Order: sequence, then C-alpha cells, then structure tokens
Amino acid sequence: MTPFDTVVVVDWSGGNDTGAAPCADAIWACVAQQGRAQEPKYLRNRTAAEDWLADLFASERAAGRRVLAGFDFPFGYPKGFSHALTGTDDPLAVWSWFAAHVEDTPKANNRFDLAAQINQQFGGQGPFWFNGLKRDIDGLPRTKEAYQSPFPPKRQAETHASGAFSCWQLGGVGAVGSQIIMGLPVLERLRKGFDAAVWPFEAVDKGIVFVEVWPSLTLGAGPTDQIKDAWQTVELARSISALTAQELGVILDVDRSTEGWIFGIGHQDTLRDAATRPPRLSNSCFALPPGVEWTPVDTALGILQQRLSPVTAINTCPVDQATGAVLAADVVAIRSNPPLPNTAVDGYGFVGGKDIGLYRLPLLAGRAAAGDAPGHVPKGSAVRILTGAALPAGVDTVVLQEDVTVADGHVAFRGPVKRGANTRMAGEDVAQGDIAVHQGTRIGPAEAAVLAAVGTRDVQVHAPLRVAVLSTGAELVEAGHPAAPGQIFDANRPMLLDIIRRLGHVPVDMGQVPDDRAALADRLDQAIAQADVIITSGGASAGDEDHVSALLTQAGAMTLWRIAVKPGRPLALGMWSGVPVFGLPGNPVAAMTCALVFAGPAMARMAGQDWPEPQGFEVPAGFTKVKKPGRTEFLRARIRDGQAQVFASEGSGRISGLSWAEGFVRLPHDGMQINPGTPVVYIPFGSFGV
Repeated sequence: MTPFDTVVVVDWSGGNDTGAAPCADAIWACVAQQGRAQEPKYLRNRTAAEDWLADLFASERAAGRRVLAGFDFPFGYPKGFSHALTGTDDPLAVWSWFAAHVEDTPKANNRFDLAAQINQQFGGQGPFWFNGLKRDIDGLPRTKEAYQSPFPPKRQAETHASGAFSCWQLGGVGAVGSQIIMGLPVLERLRKGFDAAVWPFEAVDKGIVFVEVWPSLTLGAGPTDQIKDAWQTVELARSISALTAQELGVILDVDRSTEGWIFGIGHQDTLRDAATRPPRLSNSCFALPPGVEWTPVDTALGILQQRLSPVTAINTCPVDQATGAVLAADVVAIRSNPPLPNTAVDGYGFVGGKDIGLYRLPLLAGRAAAGDAPGHVPKGSAVRILTGAALPAGVDTVVLQEDVTVADGHVAFRGPVKRGANTRMAGEDVAQGDIAVHQGTRIGPAEAAVLAAVGTRDVQVHAPLRVAVLSTGAELVEAGHPAAPGQIFDANRPMLLDIIRRLGHVPVDMGQVPDDRAALADRLDQAIAQADVIITSGGASAGDEDHVSALLTQAGAMTLWRIAVKPGRPLALGMWSGVPVFGLPGNPVAAMTCALVFAGPAMARMAGQDWPEPQGFEVPAGFTKVKKPGRTEFLRARIRDGQAQVFASEGSGRISGLSWAEGFVRLPHDGMQINPGTPVVYIPFGSFGV
C-alpha cells in the first residue's frame, strides 16, 4: 500500500470548554512522522479542535502528504442501530444524522436531550443511559439499573478489547458515548470537506484516512508527572508512524464491518514493537545541496554523520547476554568500583606517616582478607592484610610483607612510608553515580566487566542492525554454477556479507537479481520486510541498465552521489518504503572501498553506535606516484619493512589486490608527489572494523 507521511492521533472529549490552561479530560492531539512525534497539542473545545484539524489537513495535502488520522471513539454502533435510526445499514448515514441534529457550542450542547429523543423511539429506556445534567430528562435513564436496550450491549470490536466501554454509556470514568455523539458531526464535516476515507467502511486509498483508535489497547497510564491523555496521543502517534507500509497494510486489512473496528486489534505486539523503534530516517536525508557536482570524501562523510540516526528498536537485556550489542543509553554506576578502600598488595596495614627510622608496631591477632567485613585497628597497631581486602577502620597505609620483620607479636620496618601507600581509594576507578559506559558503545568483554563491576544487571540496547545484501546484473552467476560467455561470478555478495558480519551486524542474503526493474522492485520489497538497511552492488550509476538508481529515483527518494573518490564515484543513496538503500558500485574493488569508507560508518550510526573514525598512521611510502588533484584516493596497501607498499596495479578490476592488501593508503584530495620515504597515511583494515 502507499504509505502515510503523517499520523495524527486525537483524544476526544464530549464535554464543554476546558479553559485556557492545559488539563486532563480535554481534547489532546499529536502529530508524528516516521516515528518522530511533535509536542502534544491542547485543544480546549471541539470548535478549536475542528479548526486545528482543518488547518493541519489543508497544509499536509497542499504539501502532497498523506494523512492517517486516529480518533479515540467508536465510528459505529452495534448491529441494527444504524438501520433503526436512519433506515439504512450504512454507518456513515449515522454520521450525517448526528451532524444534522447535534447542537454544539463551547459552553453547552444537546447530547443528553438528543440521546433521550433517540431512546423515545425505542420505548424510552434505552439504548443510551446516564444523564449528566441536574434536571431529569424523560426517556434517559440516569443509571444502568433502569436501562433496557433493543440492541446488543457492545460491538464485536469491544469483545476483543478488554476494558473497552459500551457505546451506550454517556458518562462516567472511561465512558465514550458522549464522545461519539459529539465527535461524529465534526468528523462528518471534515470528511466531506477533505474527501477523507473512513476505515473500515471505505477503501484506504485517499489522501486522508480516518481510523478509530483506542490507546489503552497497547498503552498504560504513562508517567505520573504527565497528563495521561496527552502522553497517550504522543506514544500512539509515534508508534503508528513507525510502522512499515507492510505492517500498516496488514493491520488495515479487515472486513468492512458496519459496526466499525479498533485499529490494531490482533496486532498489539506489532504496535508495541513499533513503540520501541527509534524515528525512521527521512526521505530527504541523502539529499545534497543544490548545485553540487562532485562531493569531496570528507564532505560526504560529514553529511552522513549529521543526518543519520539509529533505526533499530531498543530492548532491555541482561548484562551477561549483552556482549556485541550497542548501548542505547548511558549506564550510571550503581556502586563505586572499588566499593571500599582496599589494599593492592599482601602486607600489613596501619596509620601511615613520613617518619624516618624504625617502626615497631604491635600486631593484632587475625587478618583482613578479600570478602571480609572491615574491622577496626587502633592507632599505633598493625594488622595482617591480603590483596583486595577492604581497609579496616584506622588503616590508611599498607607496607609490603617483603619489607617487614615479624617477631614477638610485633611487626617492624623502616620508614619513611608515604601515607596511602599500596592502597586503592573507593571509587578511584568508577565512582557511584558516574557514567560507567556511554551510550553508543558496542559492548565487548571489557565493557561487560565494567558493567558488572558497578552493579549493573540490565542495560538498554539497540536490536542488531539487519543489513540485506543484493547483487544486481544479468552478467552475474553464483560461484560454482555454470557461467556462459560474458558472465562473471558474483564476488561482491560474499564479500559484503562478511564485512557486515565482521562489523557486528546481521547479514541478510537477498541473492541476485537480473537487469529487470520489476524483479528488482519485488526483491527490494522482500528485503524491507527482513532488514533495516539494504546494500546493493551494481546499477548505482545513471546508465540504461542501472536499475537501482532508476527505481529509487522513481520512488522519489534517491540521490546519486558523485563522490570525488578513487576507486568508487557513483553511490546511489535513497529510501525504499522508509528503508535506507546504499547502492554501491558493481566493481568489487570499488564496492569494498565504498563499503568500508562510507557504508561502514553509516551502518554503525544506524545501529546506534557513535560515528567511527578509522585510525590512520603516518608511515613512510615505499612507492613512487604522481597524485593528481580532485579526488581522494584509497590505494590497496600493506606494511613491509616499516614502509607502505601498494598493489602493483591501481586497476579496480584486479580483485586479487584486495586479499594482497592489509589496509589502504589514503591520499588527500589535493595533488602531491610521492617518493620513497614521503609520509603517507596508512589505515589498516582493522581500523575499519574488519
């Protein structure tokens, strides 16, 4: 389905104007795009809400954006009511009926009298009940005890949503009856004014689609310091806007019930999962400034660093299972490390000083060992103490056991002994309350040790980045299969899959696709269902058979980056249904270079890591070259005898040079003359993470 660009969720109210100050039981709304929600909007009455929604719809449609608008009240009534009230089963006829009969101002409305009028048509005791006015109204029971309904008590949707209220109850905590009566006239006017579709009664192929939502289907009460209704609009709008087009299509694929349906029933886990996802990247994140012809390497990297952000969900994980994951939040030390002052050596503890001469101190019975609760040592005495033991009260210095003599219940040694010698202070490694490990760090064995040492049990981590790899081109054949004249074996896919694995991501092999645009589009659709990022090789330029570029251009979200780099140049960067696509050159040498230089740090950022800067080292050149200005060059290289050697041929068709090399020599954008001994920057492959 065609995705929605904007999601707005509205928490409605059937009551009167709630005043200028934001408060509960008012109308709240929130707009979100691609998983990123705006601040909630307080709307004091229905007139203000209708005007605000009309302005929003008008501006979004003028910008060519599709809108999914969710309202938290039922769009229909239990079976039979529509026909009884309007003479037709069309639920939208009920919308029109209420629009014609509801009288509404910010300070007063006729909902209770109108409900009584409807009840009178069916005997005067139902289907509506509850009267919020001081005066009695003939035909409208105040309590459920006096109520009788000729229609079912709930819609089918409510039977699948535990805790959902009946449409017939007009008041009380959680009741929605008044919201329906006072909300449908507003939606009817907006529907007609903007030619909006109403789900599930109509096809969802228009520029604006209304859906019925119930925030409590997946959300709790929220933080105690926020207004619940406002918080729920933010969270639900953000969750819905984070759904993929495929997920949204599945949720919207329901029977067209005349009762209506609650968005997300049966798909609560999908919505909850979407709530954990970071905001998606915008379609314009790869756009280059106007007039840019050739982009220098450092400029290209700077743009990617600035615009990319994490794209995977955030989960809670025990520390002992978190190795390899990327921290989604700073971890603050629960406890200092070390937690108490302790000794760094085996020896004898006492109160230190700087006196020169012989110390002779009475030795207390027993000893202090690691794990013992700290005891007390009187001033002028000493105690046997073992490495790692907490310092007893009265001890601030430890003398090495090799430097003492023990006899007659005393310990003797010569000064001076510096106070604090051979001891560790509490928290000298990490203090309680300090950040032990920073957000964006990929957890390795060392980080796991630090986290455990400061008492961390669970951490917030990003889900692993799933990277789909797809090779394109009619000339490609799987290695080991028969190859016709003019065909070549696919070297890029196994290379890229292993790079992705070594960088700590999850590779997803999408195979090969011939030069067929429809087949490529279908494979890209398959890839976005399995991956967070897509990497293709081949078809990244602007020729007749460069279908990756053509498809991304057709989708309206492609930028062909002509990067001033050798080997490389054409990078097709774009979005396919909200998933970023890196179109690498088809030549294996250029593909590997661009994968390490550009795609590697970009994937790290999208996985939640800090932007990595490959560490280079200045070494003397072991070769001669006249480097022309205008491009940054990456030469396949290795270190031998303390000098950087480069592969004999710079031709990007020489794949063997990749295995010969152990890194790159990076030559700057400007021209230079290189002779043996000239300082050059060597970047080992390990600095790229592979």
